Amino acid sequence: MRVIFMGTPEFSVPTLRAIAEAGHEIEAVYTQPPRAAGRRGLELTPSPVQREAERLGIAARTPVSLKSAAEQQAFRALRADVAVVVAYGLLLPRAIIEAPRLGCLNGHASLLPRWRGAAPIQRAVMAGDTETGMMVMRMEEGLDTGPVAMVEKCAIGPDMTAGDLHDRLMIIGAALMVEALARLERDALTFTTQATAGVTYAKKIDKAETRVDWTRPAGEVHDHIRGLSPFPGAWCETEIGGRLERLKLLRSTLSDGAGEPGGILDDRLTVACGSGAIRLVEVQRAGGRPIAGQQFLRGAKLEKGMKFS
Repeated sequence: MRVIFMGTPEFSVPTLRAIAEAGHEIEAVYTQPPRAAGRRGLELTPSPVQREAERLGIAARTPVSLKSAAEQQAFRALRADVAVVVAYGLLLPRAIIEAPRLGCLNGHASLLPRWRGAAPIQRAVMAGDTETGMMVMRMEEGLDTGPVAMVEKCAIGPDMTAGDLHDRLMIIGAALMVEALARLERDALTFTTQATAGVTYAKKIDKAETRVDWTRPAGEVHDHIRGLSPFPGAWCETEIGGRLERLKLLRSTLSDGAGEPGGILDDRLTVACGSGAIRLVEVQRAGGRPIAGQQFLRGAKLEKGMKFS
């Protein structure tokens, strides 16, 4: 089939690659424009999808918006059978959604209608969900409201981070989309309207919610840490060498113990919460690399009785 692919981050790359390997004709790839990156923020860096498109020898288009008549005409001129959208990052106007002969399919990382929106993977982990999945849906103008064609569920382990889940779902999603296209080509892809009950929204992560609140129960603190790992990262502060330093918390696990919230309980970096405790498994100092919690404890010369704030 003649396919237009629309995606931007690393999460989208396996699906683009799988569609190409399945033998479909990818007429164009749409992705977000190159962004400023590098230490000084001066170097323009293409998206992971643009880099993959270039590797595959496919033209990459990077419009800032799809609202103009000229952009919409250019899209229609591709005469695609279907558009595949995976984490593109731009709203699609009706003229774009209706342009492909068979419509637009979206790969979404949740079990809709739970976690519609921008950050379904992180929100599922932060909420303590034990299951999520990938869905292929037909796009319409509402936010992830379209009917669903295919779904594959995925368990969320008790210590799984958002990064772990991201890497698993992007592989699941690639295979699921290729199967959806095969069924669509045979006119065998059927759609089911989403349920009206159980709708939740996965709003974009705000930096203001990344700081750890040690007064919360241990389970909530643990889910907060793993849901924000590796990016943007939950964090706290502690005094090291007489200076207050920010510490990013990357991995944790529930542990036994009790004490003043934020207090270090032992030499394994077990930290007391409002109720219960967690053990910090992996952390990262500002400007440093991720290290094991106990290694950090020794290097920072922290000990039982000291506190995180």
